[in-house]
Order: sequence, then structure tokens, then C-alpha cells
Amino acid sequence: MSQEVLIVPKRETFGKAAIRDLKKSGMIPAVVYGLKEPPVAIAISPKAVARVLASETGLNSVVFLQREGTDIKRHVIIKDVQRDPITSRLRHVDFMRVDMALKVRVKVPVRLVGTSIGVKAMGGVLDFAHREIEIECLPSIIPAHIDVDITNLSVGDSVRFEQIALGANIVITGDAHQVVCSVHGKAAEEEVAAPVAAAVEPEVAKKGKKDEKK
Repeated sequence: MSQEVLIVPKRETFGKAAIRDLKKSGMIPAVVYGLKEPPVAIAISPKAVARVLASETGLNSVVFLQREGTDIKRHVIIKDVQRDPITSRLRHVDFMRVDMALKVRVKVPVRLVGTSIGVKAMGGVLDFAHREIEIECLPSIIPAHIDVDITNLSVGDSVRFEQIALGANIVITGDAHQVVCSVHGKAAEEEVAAPVAAAVEPEVAKKGKKDEKK
């Protein structure tokens, strides 16, 4: 669990002009919500957010938000980010307050480990259906990723949610029968249009004979 402490000022002004002023000062708007408390508008450095996102736990990093000028710190996780569609620069961040004694639901990326025997030796195709899985656990034990070993997957084999072993205090939510990944045989190639051409050729030849009679 990250112990990153982000110092944040509370936002007192709003609107487009206020956001422009924030950007000029090297900050972006953000909001903190959750735990049945009123949401609070804050400003934050996009570089600080980018640093958290680049860490091993990424979006699921538990960090401290500390109100500027106070000693008050709150545990939060980044719930959502908005980026500029052209530059991909951060534009807005949603933080969710978390209680370290209460379970949270988060989505964790899946990491496939090894090379499937069905792909390597049988010419199969790997279908990676679920690249992230929603889990429920305490904030302090959110895994950075979920490893799924696919080494022994042959053609026709799959890995379902219920087959993934996690810690005793981590639960996968959703349908246990959902498939994380599977190996399929290569789809049969479409038949070449030669038979069609063969069917057309006699007709052309026949037409040629008629023309000769003329």
C-alpha cells in the first residue's frame, strides 16, 4: 500500500475562468467523495496524480490526501480520471474516501503468466476476455494485479473466475463462471473461390460454342 501524501488546497471558486487559473498555476480540479460525507472540491498537481498512476498499484493505490494548512489526512483511492482527448493530459480526478477497516470494491488488472501449450504447440489462438476483474477486500490488501497461469492451457481449455486462487480475504464479485481467457483452434480459412470459377467456366465455354455456330 502506497504511503504517498498529497497536499491539496480546497477549491473556493468554480467555472471555466477558475479552471483556467488553476491550469496556469500548474494544478487541475478534483473532487473527494464517499463514506457518506459531503463531496469536497479540491485542486491537485497532475504530476502528483501521474506519479501515483505510474506506481505498481496504479488506480488502486491507497494514498493520503492532506488539506493544505492542516494536519488532517484522509485515505483515498483514485476512482476516476478524465483526460484531454487530444493530448491525453489529466483534466480532472475523482478521489473516493476509504475506511481502512471497511471492504471496498475495485477492479484489478489481470496478468497472464506463461505461454499456453495450446498456442505454442497446437496452433491455437488465445482469447483474453477479461483484462480486469472486480474484487472486494480491505483497502490495505488490494493486489496490484491478478496473475493467471496459462502454461497448461490446451486448445478448448479456459480459465474461469472460480478457478482463480486469491488471498483468503479477497473475493471476486460477479458470476463465478465467467471466462477470463480461453484457447481456441484456428478458424478454418475460407474456401478459395476456385470452385465457383469452375462452375462459371463451362457456361462461358458454352456461350463461345454458340457464337461459333453463328
